[in-house]
Amino acid sequence: MDWLWIFFLHPVSFYQGAAFPFALLFNHLRIVDSFSPRARYLFLLVGGGVLALAAMGPYALLVFIPALCAVALVCSLGPREVHRLTFGSQMGWQTLCHLGLHYTEYYLQEPPPVGFYVALSSLMLLTQRVTSLSLDIRDGKVEAAWGGMGNRSSLSECLSKALPYFSYLLFFPALLGGPLCSFQRFQACVERSSPLQPGLSLRALTWKGLQIVGLEWLKVALRRVVSAGAGLDDCQQLECVYVMWSTAGLFKLTYYSHWILDDSLLHAAGFGSEAGEGYIPDGDIWTLETTHRISLFARQWNRSTARWLRRLIFQNSRRWPVLQTFAFSAWWHGLHPGQVFGFLCWSVMVEADYLIHAFANVWINSWSLRLLYRALTWVHTQLIIAYIMLAVEGRSLASLSRLCCSFNSIFPGVYCVLLLLLVKSKQKRN
Repeated sequence: MDWLWIFFLHPVSFYQGAAFPFALLFNHLRIVDSFSPRARYLFLLVGGGVLALAAMGPYALLVFIPALCAVALVCSLGPREVHRLTFGSQMGWQTLCHLGLHYTEYYLQEPPPVGFYVALSSLMLLTQRVTSLSLDIRDGKVEAAWGGMGNRSSLSECLSKALPYFSYLLFFPALLGGPLCSFQRFQACVERSSPLQPGLSLRALTWKGLQIVGLEWLKVALRRVVSAGAGLDDCQQLECVYVMWSTAGLFKLTYYSHWILDDSLLHAAGFGSEAGEGYIPDGDIWTLETTHRISLFARQWNRSTARWLRRLIFQNSRRWPVLQTFAFSAWWHGLHPGQVFGFLCWSVMVEADYLIHAFANVWINSWSLRLLYRALTWVHTQLIIAYIMLAVEGRSLASLSRLCCSFNSIFPGVYCVLLLLLVKSKQKRN
């Protein structure tokens, strides 16, 4: 059981697990309709505040301050201005916090406190909820808060109207992880009192728990294999491919475990898929591990974030929407050297993926060749994703340099060459 102990020693996993009893309590009290919607909002908000203080310590202020500012802007601005100003203030604050991390890691050469890391992760999720709310207000999906607050409104009335927004930005089931939940869905889940099927909920939670156990067992086994072999510093040619693939496998298994844990917490609190339509779990493991298309992998990896980026950046970009989307993703993640390179490389790979598969669909007609093509592109897709993942997770310039100088750079290089050839061919035809 060593692997289970190690998993729950991870700071985020530990506090997510500690929040489970309170999530179940909230869901039970909501089902039996034993407290009002206002009390439910307060329960979620206070729970978020306590969880933030426990997990982040004094660094919880890094999350509380922008949440307070966001609610103030939402309650004081009209639909036309609210998104632009909330987006600017939120990303500005998050960028300053990430620059503080850069200063500590790269200039002072000191490991930042664990609470600071947890706060930055929570701050990134807060940015998603803030911008999602402001976009909904701008698009008319959520009624603007400022319209219901006249000059004669008392302080208690203003706080009462702002309470759902505070609760949404800081509610504890989604504070440290989990797929993005829209404000409309959050509000509907809080104010609904329809009972769930206890057996179905218990079976779903049990199945998720078994999935976490299986993934953690695989991760422990793979970690032993990786630790026994060479690293990127001393590997040679094809050996580097194995090192890259196995190391990326560890990262993916870690993401899958945390996504299922986050999904389980939301499920326990009544915000999961059983609460109605609109719920998008972050990971579809089967699709991610079987797809032969980099573009599909990009859409399915961390799905709620991918849809958020599509709405926030891609749909509003007139030129180079893929490049702008991935560039913003690098900014949102913190602009570490490995992240900038990894996300820009990913954008180029997606563009190449579109052209390569469009070309193949026209010229490959036989069933046997199509099967061979699919197998080869699956292998290449998995290796390119592993390359990108090591660049992003390595973050530092030294780690990126080791990766780029390894034999593994040949895989994205092949797609870059094919992209150039297909673009030139397309230009000649036009």
